Order: sequence, then C-alpha cells, then structure tokens
Amino acid sequence: MFSIKNLSCLIFIFTLVACASMGSGTKAEKQQEILKMKDAVLTQLFTKKPDTRSQINSAPGYAVFSNANINLIFMAAGTGYGVVKNMSSSKYTYMNMVEGGIGLGLGVKDYRIVMVFHTVDAMNNFVNTGWTFGGNADASAKASGKGASAEGEAYYGDVTVYTFTENGLALQATIKGTKFWKDKELN
Repeated sequence: MFSIKNLSCLIFIFTLVACASMGSGTKAEKQQEILKMKDAVLTQLFTKKPDTRSQINSAPGYAVFSNANINLIFMAAGTGYGVVKNMSSSKYTYMNMVEGGIGLGLGVKDYRIVMVFHTVDAMNNFVNTGWTFGGNADASAKASGKGASAEGEAYYGDVTVYTFTENGLALQATIKGTKFWKDKELN
C-alpha cells in the first residue's frame, strides 16, 4: 500500500538526488570542480591519516566522492559525484553515485568517501560495474568545520574505504547498497 509517508520519502529522495548534481557549467568547468573537490578531500585525509598518502601513491588507483545522505528512521538514501584516478595512466573517470539502505537512524549529512583500490581488477570492476554493498555506522554533529564525527565502514574486495563527515547531524546504523556509474556527460 502506497501512503503519504512513502510519497514524502520519494519526493525527498528525488530532491536529494537533484541537490547532488554538478549544476550548470561547461564540461571542463564541471570536471575542474570535481578535481578541486578531490584535491581538498585528499588534503584532509592526508592531514588526518598521513600514512594514506603512501598507500594511495602505491595503489593502482583511487576514487574520491562527495555524498549527501539522509536517514529517516528505517530508511537511508544518498547521492553524490566523484572521480576515479588510474595511477598508471593518470586517466580520470568521472562518476555519479546513489545509495539506499535500511537500518535505524535519523539525520542528514554531507560526507566524503575515499576508496583505495589495491588491485587493477578491483579498480576496473568498480569503474565498469560500480556496485558496492556494505554496512555503515556513524555519529556526526558537525557544521562549518566545528564539531565531531566518528565513522566506520566495511566493504568487501580489494578496496580500503575512508569516510569523513563535512557537515551534518546524524546517528545511524544501516545496511546499504550503493550504485556508482560513469558520468556520460563528463567522460
């Protein structure tokens, strides 16, 4: 049975998807914005976890994503965009993402994901297939660089995943699926 609550959730999810788009601009401008986001996220990661610099530099590739997420009691949804860098070719693949999950929680957050691919197969599989399943538990209370967050993620395969919250207020524990796909406009 489809209820007003379900309709409200769908409207909110579509609004969230629209908010995570790159907006207007030329292809080159959008690519440049994504690369600026990537550089800023990597700078934050290297500051928090200095050992990740050598891990990324020795990996076949890595990905950086910006994600907006909402959790409404038993349902979680999010959307974002990012880029995968193949370290041997220095080629960038621009990608989008959407996630959905079930679990307990409440909140909204803007967070970043860095994935380090430990094998070429893991990177190629991610770029060409894009599905990831995992669990997520976190607590966040952060705005304008103030506050704190504690994150933890578990994924399968030859990929190490780092997440951190930019802004948001959330307390959640979910099981989720995430679909990543190549951005046809930007590649």
